[in-house]
Amino acid sequence: MDLFKQVTALAKRRGFIFPGSEIYGGLANTYDYGPLGVELLRNLRNYWWEFFVSTRENIYGLETSVLMNPKVWEASGHTSSFTDALIECKQCHTRTRADHLIEDKLKTKVEGKSLAELNEIITTKKIACPSCGQFNWTEAKKFNLLFETHIGIVPENKSLAYLRGETAQGMFVDFKQILDTFAPKLPFGLAQSGKVFRNEITKGQQVFRTLEFDLAEFEYYIDAKTWEKEFEYWQSEIEKFAVSLGVNKKKLKWRAHDQKELAHYSKRTEDLEYEFPFGFKEWFACAYRTDFDLKNHMEKSGVDLRYTDPYTQEKFIPHVIEPTFGLSRSILVLLTEAYTEEKDRVVLKLTPRLAPFKVAVFPLLPNKPELVTAARQVFKLLSPKFTTAWDDGGNIGKRYRRQDEAGTPWCITVDFDSLKDKAVTVRDRDTMKQERIKIDQLVNYFQEKL
Repeated sequence: MDLFKQVTALAKRRGFIFPGSEIYGGLANTYDYGPLGVELLRNLRNYWWEFFVSTRENIYGLETSVLMNPKVWEASGHTSSFTDALIECKQCHTRTRADHLIEDKLKTKVEGKSLAELNEIITTKKIACPSCGQFNWTEAKKFNLLFETHIGIVPENKSLAYLRGETAQGMFVDFKQILDTFAPKLPFGLAQSGKVFRNEITKGQQVFRTLEFDLAEFEYYIDAKTWEKEFEYWQSEIEKFAVSLGVNKKKLKWRAHDQKELAHYSKRTEDLEYEFPFGFKEWFACAYRTDFDLKNHMEKSGVDLRYTDPYTQEKFIPHVIEPTFGLSRSILVLLTEAYTEEKDRVVLKLTPRLAPFKVAVFPLLPNKPELVTAARQVFKLLSPKFTTAWDDGGNIGKRYRRQDEAGTPWCITVDFDSLKDKAVTVRDRDTMKQERIKIDQLVNYFQEKL
């Protein structure tokens, strides 16, 4: 079984993920989230917020602008250092990342290699173009991942700007305003989630790597003396969060970046990798950004971004631990982990907390008005409390299979006995066991299970 193909086919068939702009032939590396996908993404985003923000007294939420003064990206080092290595086939003009080309052919990681080293490997190993089979490459060259845009109406007066390549900079730029308005004590964090844009060359692995994606991260401000302890704490919390999503811990491993691979702002970075159908790849990450960002923004803006210790009155620039979570990529992880083929069905065994619909309501026979009316009353009872699906298409067996593929944990059937005993049949997705539950007990029944 080609698991990746099966998962991507189901994602489209059941309305989780659609190719972007499909009626116009699509746009490479862009995707839309359908009715089930948008619910799954929203549930994931809300759960992340609950796990890391709203249940912690010292982490504060933000939502900063996608567009920022271009000086922000100059100060952060992204205009000069946020780059990948591009290589192009002279024969068929296929463009790809040089490191991806080597890794796919040699099955070895080459993060942190210089352009000269990448060129030497490709030349020495005579790695051919995967599209046309020819060995006729340009030399690898750097290209910047920031998306450029322009602000202004009159062409000659337009100003260069960038779509954000990470959410972090907004949390550094607003650091002083948080100090002024909330006066938090170290350690504390600033968190946000939202759209991020990177002008990347991707390998077509669906939403694993796209031009536009959802990212969640927080900057945790600390005293530099405690960074190792804090780093290890947040690593453990990241892994705990990953497992709570229903992911098998055996499919997870940490990989430390070597010195050449580290981003320009990082002293230590470790990726939590997940075993995708195409191998172990980065899912989440934890980085020690030192005081790089605040120090540079303070220098370039001329604004004092130091923190004042409320007890000693000492002024200093805090250091930062940054946990990062790719939410779009997480959708692929969740679908892959939950995808299960059984004897006569395909089922998505999503953890109920994240499932797009918690419950589906069926009238046994959709052409019987009394059953439809009774089922509508059950739907009306449950829908304010749980995301609830209405399904009256086809026979009961087909409806069960449809909801199994959607990951719906429980299905309710309203039958003729329901009109007499005021009870319904509740069917469990994973075990397929059925039990009769009184209608007035349904809300408590599902609340206890969630």
